[in-house]
Amino acid sequence: MDNKELGNQIVQLVGGEENINSLVHCATRLRFKLNDRQKADKEGLRNIPDVLTVVEKGGQLQVVIGNKVGKVYTEIMNDNHIHNEDSATENENNEKVGVMAKSFEYISGTFSPLVPALAGAGMIKALLAILNILNLIDINGTTYAVLNAASSGVFYFLPIFVAISAAKKLNANPFVGGAIAAGLIDPNFTALLKADGQVSFMNIPLIVTDYSSTVFPLLIAMAVYAPLERFVKKRTPDTIQLFFVPMVGILVMVPLTALVFGPFAQYISLAIGAAVTYLVAKSAILTGIIIACIWPILVILGVHWGVVPIMIDNFSRGGDIIGPITAASTFAQMGIAFGIFLRARKNKELRSLSFAGTLSGLFAGVTEPILYGIILRYKKLIPLLLIAGSIGGAIVATFNVRLFGFAFNSLLTIPAYSPTLGYIFGIGASFLSATILAFIFGTEGKKQAATDKAEKAVEDKSSQTVTAPNKTYELSAPLKGEMIPLENVDDAVFSSGAMGKGVAVEPAEGIVSAPFDGKVVTLFPTKHAIGLISEDGVEVLIHIGLDTVQLGGKYFDAHVEAGSAVNKGDKLVTFDIKGIKEAGYKATTPVIITNTAEYLDVVPTKSRPVTLEDTILTIVK
Repeated sequence: MDNKELGNQIVQLVGGEENINSLVHCATRLRFKLNDRQKADKEGLRNIPDVLTVVEKGGQLQVVIGNKVGKVYTEIMNDNHIHNEDSATENENNEKVGVMAKSFEYISGTFSPLVPALAGAGMIKALLAILNILNLIDINGTTYAVLNAASSGVFYFLPIFVAISAAKKLNANPFVGGAIAAGLIDPNFTALLKADGQVSFMNIPLIVTDYSSTVFPLLIAMAVYAPLERFVKKRTPDTIQLFFVPMVGILVMVPLTALVFGPFAQYISLAIGAAVTYLVAKSAILTGIIIACIWPILVILGVHWGVVPIMIDNFSRGGDIIGPITAASTFAQMGIAFGIFLRARKNKELRSLSFAGTLSGLFAGVTEPILYGIILRYKKLIPLLLIAGSIGGAIVATFNVRLFGFAFNSLLTIPAYSPTLGYIFGIGASFLSATILAFIFGTEGKKQAATDKAEKAVEDKSSQTVTAPNKTYELSAPLKGEMIPLENVDDAVFSSGAMGKGVAVEPAEGIVSAPFDGKVVTLFPTKHAIGLISEDGVEVLIHIGLDTVQLGGKYFDAHVEAGSAVNKGDKLVTFDIKGIKEAGYKATTPVIITNTAEYLDVVPTKSRPVTLEDTILTIVK
């Protein structure tokens, strides 16, 4: 699927352009702010082959794609009229989001647009370190000076970039935000650092701080400036708004930040840094283990960018130790992927995914494809990740490895860490131990012997009974029609088996009935799909038609709701086959066992006309 097609499909499944309040992206995920999250077809999103997973956090719907997220984002923005910033107005559903979630969303939304600049500058700094080690550049020469400025400039003037991005995130004037930050690193202000005696502003004692490379003071300042700007704008005549509103903003916020927010944020940042340093001094091993174990959880929740300001603030205070420890977890994920690559020799799909994920991690520092596509998919790998990450984290913390500039955790950025040898020992231990653990205790993605046994358990076309000792379940057809193999369905999401094994039915009448006694788990708002779970734990998705989500519920009537208990044969959904086809859509209905991974196999019967009493799938436990 090309990027344009993928972008269009994602937009449709989140409820269409009209349901998107704003959209931004980070290194691996699209972050949607929706007007009504109930309209989003999250299951449909998860079942797109190029989507690794979907996460709801902090009022955002995060669609995790991986390395090509920037290209998909560009296609979406080119084809739709969507804001790339949060609106100042609340969502129509007035969803309540906690203060902590809002804070992480604010920080994450501020830093996501800055990541390319920070990563690019960080890579230049790593390149300079490599050239210096190899004696290929004179550190006292002008060439080095120019390249060093190229790598350091974005960090020195980071407050300006943070202020611009944060103001934009809060729907305030970003350039006024940048002007406020610029005032704090202007030479006239920084000269006060060398002033003799007490410095004051309007007779108020002023604690002068070097704001270059800082983050927190401007995050706090912009959170105050945005409502101040709206307050002043509402009370200012249109004729003087152009200069009066920015003037008031700069006039108030520069002194206020210097007097209050700056010192407060600096103390908080120092306290956090000191706490981590204290923990390392008390027990480097325990500190490394804790941080390495927590990091993948933060990544899964999509709030890991909220930790970045702490790391950046640590750069100018003796270096950051948090980033190097998290690298141990990152390289452990790469090791897991490489171990699965070595182990899963018979599973070409998993082998390809694990190899691609390993390369992406080693050379780009991006491991979300590994985390979502492999580790969370096969949950037995999670404890292996924690063990391997803990080993490396403890070593990195013991060597007191520090990072002095922003860098993704990859092989190419190794020279950015000091002491480099201690860092190599740490990440090497994580990668190697994870590889060994995954190779010995990991998964092949498919137990071939068990599959062969399950297939032999199914008799020929005249038999509907499984005689093997394995426990089996027989799933009846939920609608009348012609049963066809799933691989013949004209939709890659279903035919590839990405959603799970199953069959499809070309319906003869527009009635979907319960195939067993159980419960309705999900009824999509558009009523085109329904999820059920049997009393035995079999999870089934019945998807009426292909791409019929775009009909918006037209031609569909639901007779149950999510949470309803149903008995076999109960009417669930009725639909107009003729209307669906005349609208340009196929009525082909996939019937999928969505928890296929929990069973030895799911075996379809031969293609044929079926009624509600006929078995269409045999599920082997």
